[in-house]
Amino acid sequence: MNLKLYGRDPLKMFEDVFNERLTPFFSSMGSMMAPTFKVDISEDDQAFYLSADIPGVKKEDVKVMMEEDVLCITAERMQEEEEKKKNYHRVERSWGSLSRSFTIGDNVDSEHIKASYDNGVLKIVVPKKEAEEKKSKEIAVS
Repeated sequence: MNLKLYGRDPLKMFEDVFNERLTPFFSSMGSMMAPTFKVDISEDDQAFYLSADIPGVKKEDVKVMMEEDVLCITAERMQEEEEKKKNYHRVERSWGSLSRSFTIGDNVDSEHIKASYDNGVLKIVVPKKEAEEKKSKEIAVS
């Protein structure tokens, strides 16, 4: 049985409203409430490999820390977008702190972790080794 309201399908009307009005609203709210960045993690017998997309962030605003068995990535973002058009001028800014933490395990060589940042992509190589005493160390980003 098809429901029709004055010749229109109410389910189709709801779907249209949801797709046109509510989906963009919820998408924008999600990005405002939980600013974060995407990270790919892989491993082989020698190391863990992390690749984090952090566009719009300067290298000096990225920090990588290893505390015991947790690898922490933090970044400070300051973006400015400027658009000039006829009869008006608009400037928008967004800023904030972004961070992600990952439990790597205690079989890593924290003395030889390497991190590099180029074109908005942070790459980290965490070499593996036999488990030993846990330490904290900041890793220089090149």
